[in-house]
This record gives sequence, C-alpha cells and structure tokens, in this order.
Amino acid sequence: MRQAYIGLGANQGDLVATLNAAVHSLGSLEQSQFVAASPFYLSAPIEANGPDYLNAVVRIDTDLEPYGLLLHLLEIEMVFGRKRGGGPDARRNAPRSIDLDLLMVGDLIIRSAPLVLPHPRMHERAFVLRPLLDIAPDLTVPGHGPASQLLSRVSDQVVAPFRPKDVAEQPADPDASQGED
Repeated sequence: MRQAYIGLGANQGDLVATLNAAVHSLGSLEQSQFVAASPFYLSAPIEANGPDYLNAVVRIDTDLEPYGLLLHLLEIEMVFGRKRGGGPDARRNAPRSIDLDLLMVGDLIIRSAPLVLPHPRMHERAFVLRPLLDIAPDLTVPGHGPASQLLSRVSDQVVAPFRPKDVAEQPADPDASQGED
C-alpha cells in the first residue's frame, strides 16, 4: 500500500458538514484504509474573490493506482455537487462546494494531462501545508523538500485553526459509526 494525501476545501454551503462527509467518503474507498484527518483550518481565497475556505488534509493508505484514485476523488466531488468542465465551478480558484486534490501518492512524480504529482501548487499553499504537517510532521514533498521548510516560505498566507462551537463539528472519524448496525 502507498500513502496518499488528499487536500479538501470548500467555501460554499455547509462547510463543516460537507468536509466531514467527504472525510467519511474517503474512509470508505475501496482498496484503501483511512489513516488520519487533520483538524480544519480557515483560509482566504488565493488569487480569487469569495468567502474563506475551510480546509483539511486526509491520509489514506491505498492499493489504488494514482489515476484510479483520482477518478474516485472526482466521483466524490460530483456526489457533493461539484461540476467540472463548465459552469461557475470550472474557473480556477472559483468558490465551490467541495474540492478534493490528490496531493501526493508515496514519492511518485507524475506529469501528465490528467494528473500531476505532487500537486503542482501544494508547495506554495499554506492551507495545504499546515494541515498536512499536522498528520505528517516529517513529510518531504518530492522535488521540493521538507514540508516544514515549504510552510515557512509561505508564512505570509494566513491559515487559522477552525474553532468549532461544539465537538460535533470536528473532522469525522470514518470508523466512529461502525459497529452500530
């Protein structure tokens, strides 16, 4: 199994419910095992207008090939109302109900039309690096270096811990509901 890191973000709709449900969906992927979810963070849009984003990163261990995993992420986005290829969500950095980005799969480096690994801008985005370091403090981004050093280079980007009003708004644990049938 390979370690895979997935970035989650949303800035439209019920952000907490959507991210919790997306975390749960990632925990249910075939040929994969949920490992960890970061806390949620708030961040301002980069190179765009609109409301702040709620962001997190999830780690799964998976036997899925990267392209197959990408297809599953696109399918989860569709289930949550994201439409790619046209409409208002199609613009880069546009407000959206959900965004799932395949950040890394092991130490693979892939450069193809449908998939670039590691994600091409992850090393420039505090909203990815901050939650990533919560679940993988010693992670090195292939071709870029230690994630902790990358985060220090984007310290001007404000990423604030999300302070939920109650425990129910914490990141979902996909296994929490198992065992109750």
